[in-house]
Amino acid sequence: MMKKISFILLLLAWGSFSAEAKIKVVDGDSIFIGETEIRLQGIDAPEYYQNCYDANKREYRCGDRAYKALLSLVNEDVYCKKVSEDYYKRTVAICYSAEKDINREMVRQGWAVAYDQYADIYVEEEKYAKKNKKGIWQGKFMRPEFYRALEKE
Repeated sequence: MMKKISFILLLLAWGSFSAEAKIKVVDGDSIFIGETEIRLQGIDAPEYYQNCYDANKREYRCGDRAYKALLSLVNEDVYCKKVSEDYYKRTVAICYSAEKDINREMVRQGWAVAYDQYADIYVEEEKYAKKNKKGIWQGKFMRPEFYRALEKE
C-alpha cells in the first residue's frame, strides 16, 4: 500500500505545468513557466544567434525565426507534461497550447529538427518538413547540436 501511495505522489509531482504563471519563450526549444525552465522534449531548434541559408542562398537568422515560431505557438493556455529532467536540471516536457503539441508543430513547420538522440517521436514530422522545404529545410543549415559543438571550441 505504501509503495502505491509513493508512486501516485511521484506521478503527481511529475504532473503537468500550466501557464497560470508567467510564460517566457527563451528560444526555439525552451520556455519558462514561472520559475520552471522547460526544454521541449524530442526537438532541437537552431540556437538564437545561429544563421542559416534560404532557398536563394541568402543568410538569415534562423535561430531568431525559430524563437518567433515558438512564440507564435505558445498562448496563455500552454501546459506541459514533464517527461524527465536533463543534465542542466531543466524540466524536459511535451507542451501543448490550443490543444496542439507545440513540440510537434515546431518540427512540422521546419523550425526544429527531431532530436532523435533522446527520443524519436517527431521523426515523421521532420520528414514532412524536409520534403516540403519548410523552415530551415528551405535551404542549408547546420544541425543545432553541431553548431553548439563548434561554438564551444
